[in-house]
Amino acid sequence: MPNLGVPELLIIALVLILLFGAKKLPEMARGVGRSLRIFKSETAKLRDDDDEPSGTQTTAQATAQPTVQPQPIAPAQPVAPAPSAEEQARQLEEQAARLRAGAQADKRA
Repeated sequence: MPNLGVPELLIIALVLILLFGAKKLPEMARGVGRSLRIFKSETAKLRDDDDEPSGTQTTAQATAQPTVQPQPIAPAQPVAPAPSAEEQARQLEEQAARLRAGAQADKRA
């Protein structure tokens, strides 16, 4: 892969400004930063989970016998599939629109 120099980076920046506009670029950069921060924290959690020994117990835990109380089994109920991310986003947008309409109605009253 060729190295990117200053002229190439300037051209890329110019194209981004032309495509998205100068007002949208900081917003997009914040969104990318948040996404990367979330991604890093989740991968750190995964690494922490992998580092914890799963089969070892301390001597106090090994000597104490836990008492397990049987839990009553609930009757099987059909589980609705979780809505997709797009469906959740659509529902949130509808909810936000209803809230905005209510706020505007309160201002008029």
